[in-house]
Amino acid sequence: MGDQNKLGKYGLTALITVVFIVLLVAFFYYDRQNRISDVIQAWGIWGVAFAILLMTAICMTPIPSEGLVIMFLKVFGVYEGVFFAWIGSTFSSLVIFILVRYYGQTLMKKLISPERFNTVDNWVKGKGSFGLLVARLLPIPAFAVNYIAGAMPSMQLWTYLWTAAVSMIPYYIGTALVFLGIARATWLWLVLGFAALALFWGTSYFLNKRKTVF
Repeated sequence: MGDQNKLGKYGLTALITVVFIVLLVAFFYYDRQNRISDVIQAWGIWGVAFAILLMTAICMTPIPSEGLVIMFLKVFGVYEGVFFAWIGSTFSSLVIFILVRYYGQTLMKKLISPERFNTVDNWVKGKGSFGLLVARLLPIPAFAVNYIAGAMPSMQLWTYLWTAAVSMIPYYIGTALVFLGIARATWLWLVLGFAALALFWGTSYFLNKRKTVF
């Protein structure tokens, strides 16, 4: 029964992810002349609010948000796009914290594997707030770290939020630079973007190898 429930959960997640990817592909295909982007921009503050809430919702699930970040960059521009994506990601962390504190361990155990919980728990216990920041750089989905950290009774809201906000900045900057390189056919931006992402992923890999220290 447990394996069937797990299979069903992963199957549903995979289905939702596929649908989300198809919608993103459709957006980029039909927005080649920026017609959809112009409509969203014409919504003004409501378009921004919708985008932030959409990013918030996606970041609370296992669904990858990278495609949505690229969409933001195309619709709103690089600076605004990164900023709105960052706000949505940070706000999702706050919502997760509230949900976990309200529903307790039950919600967290349904979504997070014991292995991931122990990994994050060891880092936080070993190094406190710095350990949480490091845990957020590990190759563990951000939503998973948010659920785990939020479930820890000793976790302070400020520590939880600032580590969530800071840990996403290097990744979003790298993604924006790669987008600039592709959109403007500029090798410098492309190289800098891939270098930033490689540094981010390399750091994650290095930290993951050292997680047993604690």
